Amino acid sequence: MSADAQGSGRACILRTGEDVEMPRISEFYGVVIAMYYWEHGVSHFHATYAGETVVVSIETGEVLAGTVSPRALRMVQESAGLHREELRVIWDRAREEGPLERIDPLP
Repeated sequence: MSADAQGSGRACILRTGEDVEMPRISEFYGVVIAMYYWEHGVSHFHATYAGETVVVSIETGEVLAGTVSPRALRMVQESAGLHREELRVIWDRAREEGPLERIDPLP
């Protein structure tokens, strides 16, 4: 992660196993929350923990695809509930290919 990405509040980049860039928007307790710029459909984000990834609806917190441990999923859904409006704004910015801001991690 560059020093600019660390200090600017903007999302940094996560490289997936397929070496595709995906902006990170939060990290906590080993969970990485990220969002692709080019995805469409239901507003959602990706959460990765211990090599597993889950896709979660922003609106409902429902798992759309994938799996992570129950403990990690609880943390992901708690974070989504606390930051739902911020996630909506980030989703809209991603659709417009604008800069994505980071959200606070779970305490």
